[in-house]
Amino acid sequence: MRKSPVRYHLGKFPPTNIDLERLFPLIGPATIALGRYDGLLSAIPNKHVLLSPLTTQEAVLSSKIEGTNVTIGEVLEIEAGGESERMTQPKRDDAEEVLNYRKAMMACTKEMEQRPLSQHILRAAHDILMRGVRGRNKSPGQYRKEQNWIGSKGCTIEEASFVPIPPEHLQNGMDDWERYIQSENVFDALVQLAVMHVEFEALHPFEDGNGRLGRMLIPLFLYQRKLLSSPDFYMSGYLEENRDEYLECLRAVSRDDAWTDWCIFFLKGITEQANANDRKARAILQLYERLKTHVVDVTHSQQVLPGFQWVAPVLQAG
Repeated sequence: MRKSPVRYHLGKFPPTNIDLERLFPLIGPATIALGRYDGLLSAIPNKHVLLSPLTTQEAVLSSKIEGTNVTIGEVLEIEAGGESERMTQPKRDDAEEVLNYRKAMMACTKEMEQRPLSQHILRAAHDILMRGVRGRNKSPGQYRKEQNWIGSKGCTIEEASFVPIPPEHLQNGMDDWERYIQSENVFDALVQLAVMHVEFEALHPFEDGNGRLGRMLIPLFLYQRKLLSSPDFYMSGYLEENRDEYLECLRAVSRDDAWTDWCIFFLKGITEQANANDRKARAILQLYERLKTHVVDVTHSQQVLPGFQWVAPVLQAG
């Protein structure tokens, strides 16, 4: 028997039934792991350059969840303008989506130096995300005016796995979402982040690009709440590895009012991904340290050393 689609939880946001006692054992480890990773970020003067491979990898993984098929190596090859003749147009199109993701993230970060995360920033980021790629004809930067749904490609609304908020309620839903993310009266910022993310995905306010934008909001919120010194946090690896559980938890919020279960899944992800990001960042730093010696040996010049002096203290701090 065909299951009916799960429909948006109209009138049930923000949630009032989150069981904080079940979350206490997870909040601490997530906060500690995130703080340890941020300590590493704070000690790197030119982190945006040094950690750019991680930023590109996040963009690749986030776009992959949406169906793109391009590797980080291919993105870097295209960005450098030296791609081989074997590079197909679909690959170039997928790479453009990844590059747009990075551009949108940088634009948001710059804008948030002046004002808090808001619908205005969100719509501007969506406009950048859609430029010249799939979805460019689907009202970039504008909320949808028609009902959308989530399911297998080509399915009808009756065959969908999830039906977001109806368009006539969308603006009110986004207003409630904005008030929630700007509130500082929520018990814990990481729980607030978990709720913010799942609510955005449930609202699904744009015709296309909601998944990528929703994942982009994670580091931006951490940055706004000063849990990170820069929005260099990468969650898509965890969500891609646990894709089926991720999607089921999203649906269960609307179907079963399972906000606590969703927060448990998300907090575990923060801990796991913070530890993974920390390991990757340290590996990049260690490679940089090895290259320092190699460059001196090859160039026979000590002039390169001043630019490397900050590396050793960062590694020792870990």
